[in-house]
Amino acid sequence: MLVQATNRLRQTSARSRSKHLFNRAKAVFPDGTTRATVERNPFPIYVQRGEGAYLVDVDGNRLLDLNNNFTTLIHGHGFAPATEAVVDMLRSGTCFANPTEHEIALAELLTTRIPAMERVRFVNSGTEAVMFAIKAARAFTGRPAIARIEGAYHGAYDWAEAGQEVSPGKGGWAPMSVATPAYRGTPSSVVDGVHLLRFNDVEGLEARLSAASDRVACVLIDPMPSRAGLLHPEPAFFEALSETARKYGILIVADEVLNLRQGYAGASARYGLKPDLTTAGKIIGGGFPIGAIGGREEVMRVFGTENGKPLLPQGGTFSANPVSMAAGRAAMEAMTPDAFDHLEAMGERLRAGLRASIAKRDARFSVTGAASLFRIHPKRIAPLEYRDAYLSAEEASLMRRMSRYLLEAGILLPYGAAACLSTPMVDSDIDLILSAFDEFLQAEIQSEKECAQ
Repeated sequence: MLVQATNRLRQTSARSRSKHLFNRAKAVFPDGTTRATVERNPFPIYVQRGEGAYLVDVDGNRLLDLNNNFTTLIHGHGFAPATEAVVDMLRSGTCFANPTEHEIALAELLTTRIPAMERVRFVNSGTEAVMFAIKAARAFTGRPAIARIEGAYHGAYDWAEAGQEVSPGKGGWAPMSVATPAYRGTPSSVVDGVHLLRFNDVEGLEARLSAASDRVACVLIDPMPSRAGLLHPEPAFFEALSETARKYGILIVADEVLNLRQGYAGASARYGLKPDLTTAGKIIGGGFPIGAIGGREEVMRVFGTENGKPLLPQGGTFSANPVSMAAGRAAMEAMTPDAFDHLEAMGERLRAGLRASIAKRDARFSVTGAASLFRIHPKRIAPLEYRDAYLSAEEASLMRRMSRYLLEAGILLPYGAAACLSTPMVDSDIDLILSAFDEFLQAEIQSEKECAQ
């Protein structure tokens, strides 16, 4: 408790340097940042350096990092094998128009581990990977439309993001949401080509795909939708998805850009999903920009030039750049089955401890997640679909208070997204999280009592 109190005292000190940098940034960036996902409260925390499971901000505060650049850094910050591989690579050159052996080595690693990846193409981000997976499904089937889960996040491709911000109307939720554009000016043809499905809704899945079967090229699905709530898949839902997709010749695209970290063979293998195409990113780049599309050899032939012009041309100046390839290989080689088991054990201990605190205090919270991922919800019952996880204004305010409280305790917990563990974390880091969360629950209960008096 003394360490906890000392941490909190340190974190409440003014972040004058971060505030100063944000004021500078507002003069050159439209909203002071270059990513819409950067959290500010009321201004962003600017980072000076990372040290394993921790980062140090420009004001000298040391924070346990549960964001890890949105789950990218599975080994935390400054992972030596990756940094050494990059230093060696920099001496030889950073990018070439010609291929290198490094891309073959990383592709061999991925195709060996991930059953659904028989062939691979590299790009530069998760957004690009999803975009080209959708295009590959269209090229293979000759159909223009896609189906996707409401509320899920799949990057910034127009069709992939339509439907990620659906919300209830004045009368509540409609039986089935209609895709909505993510930004003003989106062509109407985009939303016309996107059909929304509800996660874990078997009946709705079959009805929706049946009605649009002649137009839908693929179902885009995150095996455990993160932004939608880090939802656990029901086996019956994936069984129905596989049967219905096969029946109508619809491809299944598993977006594992985030959830590949769920195991040695990824999330689809963990939950029994057999996709035709899989997208990857984040952890496979060792902290550098990367994306990958992999899948059945038959489907991946749309990228090929064996018969002249490919059905789907795909290039990219920095695709398969050797820096990302070398760093990614070093990071992934270190993710052995034992390393995944270690993260799984830490994740189980953390989720169990969070649930124990919730039960002890009869608090209105629940926890979702698996492996090295977790998410805390201001709901008594863990959500099974996006609609269950959707936050009211009061719930959103509660989550903001929780994030602020943990920040004061020296813990950087992402708001409205999955939190994650990293391999350099130790038992005392888990203890810190559990202690801070339990203290937060106690403080909330005390505050409610005082307000009721």
